[in-house]
Amino acid sequence: MSKQDPNNNNDNNDNNFFNKNPLITFAIFSVVMILIFKALVGDGSSLNDSMGTQNSRVKAISYSELKTLAASKSLSKVEIGQTYIKAKSADGQVYTTRIVRGDTKLTELLEKQGIEYTGFNESNWFTEMFGWLLPFLIIIGIWMFFAGRMQKSMGGGILGMGQSKKMVNSEKPDTKFDDVAGVEEAKEEVQEIVDFLKYPGRYVEIGAKIPKGVLLVGSPGTGKTLLAKAVAGEAEVPFFSVSGSSFIEMFVGVGAARVRDLFEQAKKDAPSIIFIDEIDAIGKSRAAGNMMGGNDEREQTLNQLLAEMDGFGTNTPVIILAATNRPEVLDAALLRPGRFDRQVLVDKPDYEGRIKILNVHMKNVKMDKDVEIEEIARLTAGLAGADLANIINEAALLAGRKSQKTVKQRDLFESVERAIAGLAKKSRRINQKEKKIVAYHESGHALLAETTHGAKKVSKVSIVPRGLAALGYTLNKPEEDRFMMQRNEMWAEVDVLLGGRAAEEVFIGEISTGAGNDLERATDIIKSMVQTYGMTDIAGLMVLEKSRQSFLGGGQQAAREYSEKMAQDMDGFIKNSLDEHYKNVIGRLEEYKDAIEDMVALLYKKENITGEEVRQIIIDFEDRNGIESKVEIVADEIEEELKEDAKMVKKTDEE
Repeated sequence: MSKQDPNNNNDNNDNNFFNKNPLITFAIFSVVMILIFKALVGDGSSLNDSMGTQNSRVKAISYSELKTLAASKSLSKVEIGQTYIKAKSADGQVYTTRIVRGDTKLTELLEKQGIEYTGFNESNWFTEMFGWLLPFLIIIGIWMFFAGRMQKSMGGGILGMGQSKKMVNSEKPDTKFDDVAGVEEAKEEVQEIVDFLKYPGRYVEIGAKIPKGVLLVGSPGTGKTLLAKAVAGEAEVPFFSVSGSSFIEMFVGVGAARVRDLFEQAKKDAPSIIFIDEIDAIGKSRAAGNMMGGNDEREQTLNQLLAEMDGFGTNTPVIILAATNRPEVLDAALLRPGRFDRQVLVDKPDYEGRIKILNVHMKNVKMDKDVEIEEIARLTAGLAGADLANIINEAALLAGRKSQKTVKQRDLFESVERAIAGLAKKSRRINQKEKKIVAYHESGHALLAETTHGAKKVSKVSIVPRGLAALGYTLNKPEEDRFMMQRNEMWAEVDVLLGGRAAEEVFIGEISTGAGNDLERATDIIKSMVQTYGMTDIAGLMVLEKSRQSFLGGGQQAAREYSEKMAQDMDGFIKNSLDEHYKNVIGRLEEYKDAIEDMVALLYKKENITGEEVRQIIIDFEDRNGIESKVEIVADEIEEELKEDAKMVKKTDEE
């Protein structure tokens, strides 16, 4: 702590009144210097000096009294200015009076009496100096105003050159590992960094070298920044956080200077942690850079970062943490051992992790007794920690809007729907024709989801418009976390997607534009089965499109690496597969025609129906018609599996 206090004092000095207001400071300095100069040199045109009597008294009289004194020859000298007159008597008394415009008899009287008179300039040295100094003050003020604006946008210093203080957030976080949930493996990986910063001698004695840098990799919102703050909070060391984009400016060399300045600050406050968020902004591979050659600003910044990381001694207690969701674009020199020695995956949480995250964010929220957090965790598969935090906050806002004292389960369900499907557009009025189309469309999805082996089961069906375009939606929930899909599950997903379009054709007799996104997704699934996963006979085990690891799921368009005939065969296979599965889906809908009608009738009545109601409608229809049930009840099995997993984890922890 003692090492940080001087820096804090310096920061306070840098932020005082005079440094924040340079124009006012300059103006005050100029006026003080003028006054000091005037006091030392004196004013040659001052009243007493002009009369030759420095210590005499000055008396104000009327214009008529002055003429009377002149007529009696009591005056020895008279000075006439632009607005007033100064007169000196024989005994040294000085008189002043204001001029009466249009009177010319005074000079005649003075000449008649033989009294010496002259004119003088009433403006003094100070007013003349201020007169020509003021324009310069205005010009300097305008320049300093625009320079200050440029400093704010560029980070300080002269046009922001080389200074990173204003871009670096220096603090001692109070975040602990208990505040970070759902990333237990990542916490274990960074635990030894905390231990090293607290007890560096323990590692030095044994000869171990702590990693210089740790790269936190994961999807957006998984808690990378929070984990880095927790490391600093647990170690109780200064935490310097900065965004990677803050180093890049229009001037070449600024980024490199800011990197140097950042590392100098961290070394002064060692032991400390440097955290660079979105490091891919400056750490992109140089091989994919400027094809024309040259040394641009980003490359110089990266080179300086590499040099600074190499410049650390083995015993320097400064750890560099960095975060990115695009590790595939980083330069190889940045990832080698000795720089970022370790990559820690901060992944999206699993079922147990989501429960822990939800509990963390529920600490300060008043929850009702009916809240089942396990059900919310099951509904939010695939969501990151930031999404879960937002769901809890949205639920609290909904409860507050309803003037409730606590957050209820229905508020959480509504919040999950908002996160997945979008905001409900209750004011959007759709005509009866469109409402009918949407009802049959969504019922088709729901039926296929419940009667197709391997498909995700239905959680809710709604014909309330949500989001930007959806006039209705079917919410499917995975009963457990899945990290891969089998071929039959992918075909089942295709069938479910085709169910909406098929329902429109069977029950309405006409198709609409509502199935556009469904057809696109179904086509992409079959294409990936051919190109990437080798699940068809078109290409066999040959991969036509290389899989690119990207947490954002985007990237550049893949280059075509197959023949024209292969492309034709693939197009034909996709078309034929869609046609074949579409016919099967139509057959399934015709078989369960009455069940669809029951769903539509219930949707018209309630607008929202649950997955349990959908399953009950299908089961009742199957019982009435003596059809073997195709509805799979797997919730109990999943529950048992989750309990067994929890027991194994607990047993492992005890051991």
